[in-house]
Amino acid sequence: MSASTWPGLLRERDFGRLFAATALGQFGDRAVFLVLPLVALVALDADEFRVGLLAAMTSAGSFLVGLPAGAWVDRMRKRSVMAGTDFLRASALATVPVAWWADRLTFWWLCVVALLHGVLTVFFDVAYLSHLPHLVGRDNVVEGNAKLSAVRSVTSIGGPAAAGPLIGMVGAPATLVVSSAGMALSGLITTTIRKPEPEPEPRASRRHGLGREIREGLSFVLRHPALRAITLADAVFNLFLAMYQAMLLVFLERQAGLEPFGIGLVLSGMGCGALCGALMATTAAQRVGQGRVIWLAPLVTCPASALMPLARPGWPVWAAAMGLAALSLGGVVRVVAQSSYQQALTPDGLLGRMNATARFIAWTGIPLGGLLGGALGSSFGATATLWVGAAGMTLSSLPVLLSPLRTTRTAPTAGRVPRRRPTT
Repeated sequence: MSASTWPGLLRERDFGRLFAATALGQFGDRAVFLVLPLVALVALDADEFRVGLLAAMTSAGSFLVGLPAGAWVDRMRKRSVMAGTDFLRASALATVPVAWWADRLTFWWLCVVALLHGVLTVFFDVAYLSHLPHLVGRDNVVEGNAKLSAVRSVTSIGGPAAAGPLIGMVGAPATLVVSSAGMALSGLITTTIRKPEPEPEPRASRRHGLGREIREGLSFVLRHPALRAITLADAVFNLFLAMYQAMLLVFLERQAGLEPFGIGLVLSGMGCGALCGALMATTAAQRVGQGRVIWLAPLVTCPASALMPLARPGWPVWAAAMGLAALSLGGVVRVVAQSSYQQALTPDGLLGRMNATARFIAWTGIPLGGLLGGALGSSFGATATLWVGAAGMTLSSLPVLLSPLRTTRTAPTAGRVPRRRPTT
């Protein structure tokens, strides 16, 4: 994306506010994933099993409320859901330093906070993805997703980087005050977005229960050839990515001989690749075609992840780190294109359920991949697991490549998107 085209939607006041809210909220959210485990380790002297359990609680929200969240969000104003979940997440995180200062903090308190934070994040993400097409218009969703992905990539680098020194100065529990403040400010800025939002469907006109609405979302995603292919490819990619990541740190420490600082540099390089992907996503979709780039981006960049199992101590490790950056770059280009395609294809009344269903199915591979990665690593070693993960991520584009998206250049226009009947 050239400098001349970069401002784009940022000139619009409401999108600029969403952009700022995303930056603040994501900064706080990224720090949470580093700080909560450190609170357990340093302040509570938790063992490895408890730290793993805490991580599981953080991601359990997708399985507990992943499908009904979409139906609930479709019944509510999206902007209210976003602001409300920001305020609730900020309040939940603020209880940790308060309990610590009062000498009341326990491991199970942390687990409840992690679970609540994860559940609220599901609602926030579904509402945010469903609100964007209305805020910027369906013709601008690629640019909107690209800019928001860019700020997410920056915070994925800056959040943990800023949290580290802050933890050293004030301690892990107190650092959560900063995360809480960032989410609270995100909620406040979200409330200042002024563009009128369509009324949700009145309760009296909902002839079917929550279960029926969830089934409608599942049916819409699974019966549509393009949406089904995208969701399946996402699930396969996440499965093998989780396998790969499960053994990546083991490989970097034991086979590549890196110290923690060097491992941090390698992981930061992945964040830089993600940022580059966000900056070039719009151009890639325009030149290659929005449908084509969904399968072409992973097919081109995922093989670079095979450089890591080939690496040996010394400069080959840093060459392999460039391969990880390429993997992240291609992943963000793919996600921006496919998110925009999904949003353009889905009627307004189904956006929440479509996003929740796609997220629920795609994320099922993450815990399974982690378990498989650990099992493979124990049996065959970290290097072999990285090879399997690299091959699987490369092949994950096959469902999309074999779908109508193979030759599709542009997403459906707003005129071809079915619209919900106006309510009286």
